[in-house]
Amino acid sequence: MTSKTLGALIAALAVLAAGIAGEAQGPIRIGASLSLTGTYAKLGRNQHEGYKLCEKDLNAKGGLLGRKIEFVVYDDQSTPATAVRLYEKLITEDKVEGVMGPYSSPVTEASVNVTEKYKKVMVAPLAATTSIFKRPPDKKRHYVFMVISPAEVYLEGLIDTAAKRGLKTVAVVNEDTLFSKAAASGAVELAKKRGMQVIFQEAYPKGNADFSALLTKVKSLNPDVIAAATYFDDAVALTRQMRELDVNPKAYGVTVGGDLPEFYDTLKTNADFIYGATQWEHVLPYPGNTEFFEAYRKEFGHEPSYHSAAGYAGCLIYTEAVKRAGSLDADRVREQLFKLEMRTVFGEYKVDQDGFQVAHKMVTFQWQEGKKVVVWPDELAQGKPRFPTPPWNQR
Repeated sequence: MTSKTLGALIAALAVLAAGIAGEAQGPIRIGASLSLTGTYAKLGRNQHEGYKLCEKDLNAKGGLLGRKIEFVVYDDQSTPATAVRLYEKLITEDKVEGVMGPYSSPVTEASVNVTEKYKKVMVAPLAATTSIFKRPPDKKRHYVFMVISPAEVYLEGLIDTAAKRGLKTVAVVNEDTLFSKAAASGAVELAKKRGMQVIFQEAYPKGNADFSALLTKVKSLNPDVIAAATYFDDAVALTRQMRELDVNPKAYGVTVGGDLPEFYDTLKTNADFIYGATQWEHVLPYPGNTEFFEAYRKEFGHEPSYHSAAGYAGCLIYTEAVKRAGSLDADRVREQLFKLEMRTVFGEYKVDQDGFQVAHKMVTFQWQEGKKVVVWPDELAQGKPRFPTPPWNQR
């Protein structure tokens, strides 16, 4: 046997031994608590599907560190306190080797206190509120990493589009929870910077379904723009009651929920002309985006939302950092997440020294005859806004 042949044999045996060792160790278990029921269930389930597809794709390519990966997921029922208990269980009882973030800013804000306590890295694919990451030095968090653009810019496309078309007055409404309050305050600041007048601002409780009193006040002021910091159910209810009460802004936009196909399926033509904020669309020019879209549709029987793509990308970002670290050790993975600059199906990932996302870009779309058309920013737009929004009785 030649030395070259012997070397090749030794290398092959080493690979085989690593594979056997990986199998002997069992899968790398990654824990997550998700909103599979409750207020945020539609969005949390999509995020879960993103995790599941990432698990399948990674395992098809050999897994991670020579081992398969396996997600361990519990339902937090869209409740922060439940998520706290579940992350405690995942870390202390289930002994997972890694964790991924839950759905929403309110749930992440609560859960990250647990992961920080145990010094577990948490890539948080769907936490958008700046205050989770940007904190005073004595309250700084060290192990949480942001994937999406911050809440404060969700309504930027709506405000910019309206300002460029000469609209002057804005009403801002929001669910009274962490993300929505941040999105609403961001909209107020953006409007002021554009020289617009915010003539109404009001929050409503989580789970609220009757907006008649709020919309009656809005109608009396007749704002040019209504900017609503929402999730899915309240976005649908607001829209229906705007029609019932004949509230007719020249531009109306929502944050979360308006991007889901179910939004149009539920509201039909009443959804036309509504602007929505989205972190991702399958038409955007990101590597592997078309393949991800088709694979997801085949796997789950419906189109992904940005929550699906964020879950998938967050999983890839975490596992890429593990690969580069060559280890699941939290401090070594953390070091790689700070250094990492990565382009996924979801777009760009890069964070600052607080783990705060600085590279990802959002887009604004408008529903036009049952289709989402990206209308902002100009460099990513597929079409022009249909402006102004006609009164309900003229549609």
